[in-house]
Amino acid sequence: MRIATLCLMLVAATALRAAEPRTPSPAGAEVYFESPADGATIRGPVTVRFGLKGMGVAPAGIRFDNTGHHHLLIDTDVPADLSAPLPATDRIVHFGKGQTETTITLPPGRHTLQLVLGDALHIPHDPPVISKKITITVKP
Repeated sequence: MRIATLCLMLVAATALRAAEPRTPSPAGAEVYFESPADGATIRGPVTVRFGLKGMGVAPAGIRFDNTGHHHLLIDTDVPADLSAPLPATDRIVHFGKGQTETTITLPPGRHTLQLVLGDALHIPHDPPVISKKITITVKP
């Protein structure tokens, strides 16, 4: 009985969130890479620094106007459905504590990196705040 109740509560919460509008982003907000530079050739591990203009950073679960937290997309595209929370995978890395840099280990070769700002629930803002996709090469 408890499991059924818990499942119903989860479905109801998901439906309520789906009915809410996405968190707005202010005009001119931008997320970008401070480093590495697009086209860089680097020996690993790779230090990645996130930049943000026109908004602030707040940890996941914390709601303040015009804030969000970073998600780093590695060798993947932005999901088609931006109304849903970004999944946490080895290719979509969440920085829900409000981190603005990380060090990652990538295998040698070409890689793409892209940033997406998410709201308190990991859902991209409306309009979405997404960086340009950059390409780097990791040397052995």
